[in-house]
This record gives sequence, C-alpha cells and structure tokens, in this order.
Amino acid sequence: MKSIRFSVFLSFLCFLVTRVSAQAQQARLVVAEKGEQKLGIIDPASGQLIASVPEGGITGHEVAASPDGRLAYVPIYGNSGVGSPGTDGRAMVVIDIAAHKVVGHVDWDHGVRPHLPVFDDKDGMLYVTTELDQSITIIDPKTLKIVGSIPTGQPQSHMLAISHDGRRGYTANVGPGTVSVLDMRARKVLKIIPISGNTQRIAISMDDKWVFTADQTKPRMAVIDTSTDTLAKWVPLEGIGYGSAPTPDGRWLLMTQPDQNKIAVVDLKNLRVARYVDVGNYPQAVVVRPDGRVAYVSCEHSGQVAEIDLASWKTTKLIAAGKDPDGMAWAGRTP
Repeated sequence: MKSIRFSVFLSFLCFLVTRVSAQAQQARLVVAEKGEQKLGIIDPASGQLIASVPEGGITGHEVAASPDGRLAYVPIYGNSGVGSPGTDGRAMVVIDIAAHKVVGHVDWDHGVRPHLPVFDDKDGMLYVTTELDQSITIIDPKTLKIVGSIPTGQPQSHMLAISHDGRRGYTANVGPGTVSVLDMRARKVLKIIPISGNTQRIAISMDDKWVFTADQTKPRMAVIDTSTDTLAKWVPLEGIGYGSAPTPDGRWLLMTQPDQNKIAVVDLKNLRVARYVDVGNYPQAVVVRPDGRVAYVSCEHSGQVAEIDLASWKTTKLIAAGKDPDGMAWAGRTP
C-alpha cells in the first residue's frame, strides 16, 4: 500500500513539475510600458495583457528576452529623450517573466543612459548601448557582471544591430546622424558612416548583407552595404521611418512610420516599398514572430500592440498594452 501511495505521489509530483515547466515556457510578448515605468507581459494567443511589472520608478524604453524565454532584461534609461535634458539612468533590471517579478539588477557606477539590450547567440553575452559613455557595455547574463565595453566613437549611440555571426556591430548614433561599424571581437570601431543630420533605429538583414536605418530629416530609409560599409541606397517612404525588423525568411523588412500610423513593407529583393499596412497610433517598434507568420507593432499614442498577419498583410488584433508602449521582445516557444 505504501509503495502504491508513493508511486501516486511521484506521478502527481511529476505532473506538477511538467505543468509548471510548460507554463514557464509559454510564449509571451514583453513590451516596455514607457509611460508607466513597467514591463508589460502579453499572452499573444489570447491577445491579452496579463501582467505589468514595475521596473523601479524610472523609465525603461527597450527590452530583450533570454534565449530560453524565461527572463527579460530592461535597461533603465531615465525620464528624457535621446540628447535631451533629464535623469541619466545607471541600471538594468532582470524580470522573471512567468513569476512577474524583478529577480536581478545590474548597476553602473555612474549615469550612462543604458538603452538597447541585444543578445549575441554566438558568445552568449548581452550587449547594451550606453550612450553617455559612447560605448556598448558587455554583460555576462549568467552572473550579471559587466565584463567589458566597446567604444562607438560617437555620442548618442542609441540602438545596436549585431551580425548573425557575431563579428560585426552597427550603432545608430542619433544626433550625429551616423552609423558606427564595430569589430565585436576586437572591441574597436572600424568605421563611422555619415547618414544624415539625424538618424534613428537600426536593423540588419538575415543574410547580413544590408543594414537599415531611418533618416529623421526626410522620409527615406538608408541602406548600408556591409561588404563595403558604405551608404548604398535610399528607399523613399511615405513618411519618416523609425523602428524596423526583417522577416525570418529574409524577404521583407517592416518599418514603422509613426506620423502615418502605418508600417512600410520593403521588398528586400529590389529594395522598394511593396505595400503599407495600417496599425494603431504612432507605431514605434516591430517584432516578428520566429515562425515568420505574425508581426507585432507597438503603438505608443494608442497604448496598443498591433498584430499583423503576414500572409494577408492585415492587422488582425489591437492589444491593449499599457501607457506609451515602446520596445518589445518575443519570449519563449512559437505557438
């Protein structure tokens, strides 16, 4: 009898462990609720905001999810816009996505305005733009220790894209209107590419041949040829571009146009806009689901995340996402 009871207990325990593990691995979309100093956690299957986790009273603009989908990393930028007066953030919080709580913390010893975190799948490190130091900070996500830095050679290095082999980095330097080309392994600047009077956001194609950034002075997108690290082409847009992301198949680039309440869909075969898709008010960032079927767009002024079906090119949901949603990341398995 005891052995039967023990077997039943073990079976029940295994069931609980399996259930908790499955819940922890459920896909989530995490979004920086910039206007509330919180990280929003969205269940993409139901289209519901299921939690908003306080970050500590100062605003985080961007977020990255760990490769296993369990943790979110949120640099605390401060209460200013890039290049504007305000507080100078000096910390990053780590949030357990399933538990909805802060579980870790990184502190710089001075104000750096940490902004965008990017994981490098090749070396497992987390790279964070640190504007006031004109650098990229390298963090070991296992120990939450700062293990190095890479100079960018420019002020306001706001955003970062890393090549898929982990060898090159590209920063969008807002006020100077330039892109820094970085040797990620040697930790040095290779080149500064002039773009315009002001540039924002940056993305890299799936084959690492092109880097894209948006001119903030004219409605056009800059295309950088990574074989020569030169500005190769301008792509005209209906309005000023902003955040962008390629689809996993390498065919399309989706770029937000805040003043148009649309995204531009750029055909990467001919580097031309193929269509526009209406979304919510003042779109900011784009995340494409790993299976390439759906994209999500944060819409700051309407407090929503737009879900776009990439087969029909239609907005299928507008998900309530807190106040001033901005940076996003996909966490966990694909549905």
